[in-house]
Amino acid sequence: MAMADVTVRGAGIFGLSIAWICARRGARVQVVDPFGAGAGSSGGLVGALAPHVPENWNPKKQFQLESLLMAGSFWAGVEATGGVSPGYGRTGRLQPINDARALELARQREVTARELWNDAAEWTVCKADSLGPWVPPSATGYIIHDTLSARMHPRRACAALVSALAVMGIKVQLEAPDQGKVVHAKGYAGLLELNAAFGKTVGGGVKGQAALLRFHEGAVPQLYADSLHIIPHADGTLAIGSTSEREFEDGKTTDPQLDDIVDRARIAVPVLHGAEVIERWAGVRPRAKSRAPMLGAWPGRDGHFIANGGFKIGFGMAPKAAHVMADLLLDGMDSIPEGFRVEDNL
Repeated sequence: MAMADVTVRGAGIFGLSIAWICARRGARVQVVDPFGAGAGSSGGLVGALAPHVPENWNPKKQFQLESLLMAGSFWAGVEATGGVSPGYGRTGRLQPINDARALELARQREVTARELWNDAAEWTVCKADSLGPWVPPSATGYIIHDTLSARMHPRRACAALVSALAVMGIKVQLEAPDQGKVVHAKGYAGLLELNAAFGKTVGGGVKGQAALLRFHEGAVPQLYADSLHIIPHADGTLAIGSTSEREFEDGKTTDPQLDDIVDRARIAVPVLHGAEVIERWAGVRPRAKSRAPMLGAWPGRDGHFIANGGFKIGFGMAPKAAHVMADLLLDGMDSIPEGFRVEDNL
């Protein structure tokens, strides 16, 4: 075997995406994860690729916008190579507007979206009765419709990347020695290792719980109602999530908090009453101290790099993060934005 140019430790969404882009650029890559691909929070159910609100613009929101706009071609390339669908679809999102203040704010954002999204997508305020039957109840009769949001199935997306990498001769190995430059993309466990290495807290985990229902509505927009993501997947299922638990004893076990999530979703979207719950999931999502993804060189450890902290937006950020990390690893080009650097968490 030829020596690898890049070793990626961690086969979640960040690790697999970085491996994919590096391989596409001609690098020899090995991916190592003792638990296999998508074993952590990347193996979840929800898959809401949803933007931050179009106001108070900052580097994080710009990075996310660019990544969401890259997602279509990114996932099309993965599927074309590996033959496995990630379930991607830019189907948009609907959000009910429940009071006058929220309606005023939504209309202000309609204006700023035109300025900040540069006509790449729309954020519009619509009458709920103009959008057809797949609309959550709205106290004002108005709905926010954005055309930037997309959906995918996280578990299937990881499988799609694994298949595409396999076609390129790269398999996820359970163990292997470091070769070449090393990317640490190990999620929650990796953040705990970084805390120990730096002697301070640079990140931690937030437990999330989600449910998968047997419910097929077609290629309709995702919904965001009562602080819940409700995602109709392409395979005839629908995901509901999620909790955000800072304190937890068992990060992989569901509990009555998930029952509450499902009950709230059925109130917010009455058509879901009677839909069978076919899977319950819990996992710990990695959250960096800065709340932005943590990307870049490992300070004081030559040849080692970090890609972690995707938290709730890891799948949406992955296409752009993968290109930025490949630029750094393969070309020495540092385009990591303010707030995303490892040092920003120290």
